[in-house]
Amino acid sequence: MILAAESATGFPLLSAMVVLPAVGALAVALVSKRRPELCRVVALAFSVMTGALTVAALVAFDAGAADFQMVEKVTWISDLDISWHLGVDGISLFLLVMTGILFPLAIVGAPAHHDEKPFLAWLLLLEAGCLGVFLSLDLFVFFVMFEIVLVPMYFLISGWGYAERRYAAMKFFLYTMFGSAFMLVGLIATAVLHGRATGQITFDLVTIANDQGAIATSSARWLFLAFAIAFAIKVPIFPLHTWLPDAHTQAPTAGSVILAGVMLKLGTYGFLRFGLYLFPEASAWFAPVMLTLGTIGILYGAVVATMQKDLKRLVAYSSVAHLGFIVLGTFSLTTQGLEGGILQMVNHGITTGGLFLLVGYISDRRHTREIAQLKGLQKVAPIFAGVFTVVMLASIGLPGLNGFVGEFLILLGAFTSDRWWAVAAASGVILAALYLLWAYQRTFHGEPDADNSGFAEMRLREGLVMAPLLGLIVFLGVYPKPVLDRIEPSVKALVAHVEASSDHEEPQVNETGPDARESTYVEGERVQEEAEHHGEPEEGAEGETDGHGGEEEGG
Repeated sequence: MILAAESATGFPLLSAMVVLPAVGALAVALVSKRRPELCRVVALAFSVMTGALTVAALVAFDAGAADFQMVEKVTWISDLDISWHLGVDGISLFLLVMTGILFPLAIVGAPAHHDEKPFLAWLLLLEAGCLGVFLSLDLFVFFVMFEIVLVPMYFLISGWGYAERRYAAMKFFLYTMFGSAFMLVGLIATAVLHGRATGQITFDLVTIANDQGAIATSSARWLFLAFAIAFAIKVPIFPLHTWLPDAHTQAPTAGSVILAGVMLKLGTYGFLRFGLYLFPEASAWFAPVMLTLGTIGILYGAVVATMQKDLKRLVAYSSVAHLGFIVLGTFSLTTQGLEGGILQMVNHGITTGGLFLLVGYISDRRHTREIAQLKGLQKVAPIFAGVFTVVMLASIGLPGLNGFVGEFLILLGAFTSDRWWAVAAASGVILAALYLLWAYQRTFHGEPDADNSGFAEMRLREGLVMAPLLGLIVFLGVYPKPVLDRIEPSVKALVAHVEASSDHEEPQVNETGPDARESTYVEGERVQEEAEHHGEPEEGAEGETDGHGGEEEGG
C-alpha cells in the first residue's frame, strides 16, 4: 500500500525514504549470527541509500515554491479519512537531508562495543521513524511515527549506555510518553471538533489547517496546549528538560549523536507544523509564554553547562541553551526569526552531533569524561584538538561558521518583534563562549600528565567521519544562501497564514530601520529646499521636519 502511494513524480520517493531503513532493520535482524561482520555492511548500505534518497529530494525540490512538493497520498482508513499522506516543503527539506547524513556517520563513527546486530537494527528503525515524522501530513500517521522513535531510543540507551543507563532510559521514556498522552487526546479532539463543524471527520493536516474557522478560538488554544506539552518535552523546553542531561550522558555515542542531532528536532519541527500551521491564532496568543520559556532555557542551559564537571553532560546542557534559541526564533513569528530557527535546527544537528562524536572518541581513549582528569591533549593530539576547536567555535557562533548565521537571524527576527527577549537571549551567546572555551582550555591546554600523554591522535576513520561535518560547518557559515533560498518561500507562506488567522502582524524592518531614517532625512531636506526656493521659510516647515523626526525616533 505504502509503495503504491500516488506521487506527482511517478516514483514514491518519500515513501521509499521511510520504508527503506525499516526494511534495512529487518534485513539486519535476519543476518545469520555466524556472519556478524555483515551486519554493519548491510546497515550502512541501507542507511547510505536512504541518505541518497534525501539528496534526491533536495535536487528535485523546486526552490521557488512554498507549497508541499512530491506529495504522496493513499487512503488508509476511509471512514476516518486517515491517509498515508506525505509531503516536503522548505521547512522540512533540510531536516530530511540532515537525518540522511547523520545516521550513516553515526553507524560508521560510533559502532557498538557489543551486540552490534540489534544495535544497528534499532538505529535503522529509529531513522525510519524520524523521517516519517518530518514527512507526515496526516495527524494519525504523524502520531504513529512520533511514538515509534521512542522504542528504539529506549533500547539503545538501556542496552548500550553507561552505568546508569536503565534509569536514564526509563526517565526518557516516561517523560516523552507523558507528553504523547496529551498529544493523542489533542489530535483526536482536533479531528472530532473539525468533523462536527464540517460534517466530515478527517485527520488530514492540510485540510484542517485550511479550515481555520471550523474550531472555536478557545478550543483551538486548549488543543494547541495539548500538542505544545508533547513538543516542549521533546525539545526539551525549560522546565521540562530534566530527562535530557541524563539521557545524553548515559546514552552510547551514536545514541547521543542522533538524540541531539535529529530527535530533539522532532519537537521544534512539531511546533512549526502542528503549532503555527495547525493553530496559528493560538500560537500567536501563546507566543509571549513560549518566548519567555525559550529565553530562560538559553540562560539556564548556559549557566548550568558552565558548572558541569563531565564533558558530555556539558554538551548536553549546551543543547538546552541552543534549542532555546530555536524556540525564540520560532515564536518571534517573523520571517527572519523562523528562517534562523529552521537553519539553526540543521546547524545544531551538525555541530552538536560532531561534539558528541568527539567526546565519544575522548571517552574511548581515556575511559573518562571528567574534565579534571583531561589535560594537555593539544600537545599529544594536535589534529584532534584542531577539529574539536572548529566544531566548538561553530557551536559558540563564531562568524564564518554555521552557528553564527542561524543565531544572527534568530536575534534579528526576535529583536524586531520582541526586543527585550532578544536582548536577554543575546547574553546567552557570551555565556556559550564562556563554558565552551573554559572547557577547552582545561581539557586541551597545559602539559599532559602521565595518564594523558598516551592520548592517540585522530585516526583515519574518525577523520573521514568528521570531514563532511566540518565541510558543512564552513559551507553553511560562508554561503548559506542556497539553504535560505529554499526555506524562505515556505516560511513566508507560514507567516502569512499566521497573520491571516490571528491579530499578529509581522513588523516591517524598513519602516523603523535605516531606510526609514534616510527617507525622513530626504523629506526634511526637500521641505527646506522648497522653502528656500520661494525666498522665505514656510510656516510650519520646521515643525513638519521635527514631526517626522519625532515619529521616527519614537518608532
